[in-house]
Amino acid sequence: MAVVTVSPKYQVVIPKDVREKLGIRPGQKVEAFAVGNRVELVPVQPMRTFRGRFPDLPPLEREPDRL
Repeated sequence: MAVVTVSPKYQVVIPKDVREKLGIRPGQKVEAFAVGNRVELVPVQPMRTFRGRFPDLPPLEREPDRL
């Protein structure tokens, strides 16, 4: 378990082993959640990474006024 220090600007450095495990890169966005008494950071994935991930879903029906 890595312990980090909060800077005077409320910034923290994500430890190298955690960054590598999660594939976090400089400039990448993460979502911050307060869960109970802890903070969770979740890497935001670009939508293009989900393309083709669910091939068995039926195609979406468009509403007539949206064609």
